[in-house]
Amino acid sequence: MEFKSGFITVIGRPNVGKSTLVNSLSGNRISITSSKPQTTRNSIRSIATTEKYQMVFIDTPGIHKPKTKLGEFMVNSAIDTLNGVDLILFVVEAIKAGPGSGELKIIEQLKQVDTPVVLVINKVDLVGKESILPLIQLYSEIYGFDAFIPVSAKKNDGLGALNLEILKYLTCGPKYYPEDVISDQPERFIVTEIIREKLLHLLNDEVPHGTGVEIITFNERKDKGIIDIDANIYCEKESHKGIIIGKKGSKLKKAGQLARQDIEILLGARVFLQLWVKTKQAWRDNNMVLKDLGYK
Repeated sequence: MEFKSGFITVIGRPNVGKSTLVNSLSGNRISITSSKPQTTRNSIRSIATTEKYQMVFIDTPGIHKPKTKLGEFMVNSAIDTLNGVDLILFVVEAIKAGPGSGELKIIEQLKQVDTPVVLVINKVDLVGKESILPLIQLYSEIYGFDAFIPVSAKKNDGLGALNLEILKYLTCGPKYYPEDVISDQPERFIVTEIIREKLLHLLNDEVPHGTGVEIITFNERKDKGIIDIDANIYCEKESHKGIIIGKKGSKLKKAGQLARQDIEILLGARVFLQLWVKTKQAWRDNNMVLKDLGYK
């Protein structure tokens, strides 16, 4: 059997489960997840390689109406992935009665490309099976999708059928990445994402969306197998700084502990992690800061 390979971009509105789906399909925990919208900020490649195929999944930021320059970067980053790939997975939620304005705007973007599109109806574990067919009918009336696959990315339900569908669009080709490579992102980037994920889980309301993470130090101690990592956490308001740090530093300490555990698994080494919180007002609209944080 000839080896198959290809690129699959995953798009949708914020918080529909794109990152969870990519992590489940690829078997890699590269993209961070949370219950909050706009978790993913960059387009991230997660690579699944077997003896028969290599699937390169491109997890994208949720497409939304941007209010900041960071938001504009996120939306453009997602739209830029629609061309030059073998397949698009458009992820929607089964819990919605039908396409809303956000989904319709994405479909207008899809009409401008020739790439095959599979509609992935996620979170089917939260609804009755009888609601799926009417939802498929509504979507089929507004766009000619190549297939409809109901799944629960969180429960790993329906992913086998989706995987088989994806294989139909791959072509005989090379391994674009070595077998042991699971992402195109450097370790430093993944570390910043792990730290940001812990902040998303620990913080409420608007605070986590105004945070950015920058690695300042990333050094391995000679002959000790310990990696020293210092990172700045930027927030937009002085009041947010106190919330992130928490009473007697409790919140920041918890974020550091949780992040360190995952970072040590990622790097396969002991990690000494120090986090610092700094205020940069309106950094999400500051081109220089966005560039420094990898968003330009």
